Amino acid sequence: MAKEHYTHERLDEQVVFHVHGVTKTYQMGEVQVHALRGVDLDLYRGEFTVLLGASGSGKSTLLNILGGLDTPSEGHVLYGERDLTRASEAELTEYRRYHVGFVFQFYNLIPSLTARENVAVVTEISRAPMQPEEALQLVGLAERMDHFPAQLSGGEQQRVAIARAIAKKPDVLLCDEPTGALDSATGIVVLEALQRVNEELGTSTVVITHNAAIAQMANRVIHLADGKISEVHTNKTRLQPAQLSW
Repeated sequence: MAKEHYTHERLDEQVVFHVHGVTKTYQMGEVQVHALRGVDLDLYRGEFTVLLGASGSGKSTLLNILGGLDTPSEGHVLYGERDLTRASEAELTEYRRYHVGFVFQFYNLIPSLTARENVAVVTEISRAPMQPEEALQLVGLAERMDHFPAQLSGGEQQRVAIARAIAKKPDVLLCDEPTGALDSATGIVVLEALQRVNEELGTSTVVITHNAAIAQMANRVIHLADGKISEVHTNKTRLQPAQLSW
């Protein structure tokens, strides 16, 4: 009995997010939009998770709630012991600043700053960041640090955005369609950077996409449809990004 209890405790320690009964309803004029309809989900430390679903399935809404950018209409989201659904705006700001890194489809780099300076914007307000140079080296941009965004390809700009997100050493990296604006060859380079961050830093990584090919590199794939989780499966054999094709 004691051994079973210990195993249960160990499992609980590995849970980064515990999502229970989460719904999200938007009012658009006279129409109610049900973006999420009772989502239950656990995400684990160090896991590479893909949230897979068509446009409108609720995956971006779920990611925004995990990141403290939005709050559910009902239900609870626990980050460790912290209930994000009961957090004040100041507490959510602190959570986003120190615990979460975001990567979006569009890079949101500052055009007048070099790659190094774009990353430094984040490290200057972080508690114990890595050096901008270290973060850029991790995503394979050691030779491009002093280039401006206009001098970088789309894939390079996205890797700068990843470096910026990880430089504050977040526990969690949340990526919203990070390859959505890229061709497949460039997207694979970006996915390799995300995989390297996940493996070398142990960062819990969540990638949302409508691209089923990307799901093959994940530890676990969460399928969303019509605001609900329709299927969860674990990849017994994970593909490397270079093995993916779409």
